[in-house]
Amino acid sequence: MLGTIIYVLGIVCAVWCVLDIFKTAKCGLLGKIIASILVLAFSWIGFAIYYFFVRGKI
Repeated sequence: MLGTIIYVLGIVCAVWCVLDIFKTAKCGLLGKIIASILVLAFSWIGFAIYYFFVRGKI
């Protein structure tokens, strides 16, 4: 049960990051697509890297 909740929260966070990338990123479409794929592929790790290190820089 707890694992399912953590999994669903990871998906929600990853989708939030993808939406944020497409709304605020200043890079081109290809950069946005690559960043989105990386965030979705590495759910929690991708979320953490995007939120703490990349969010203000792209």
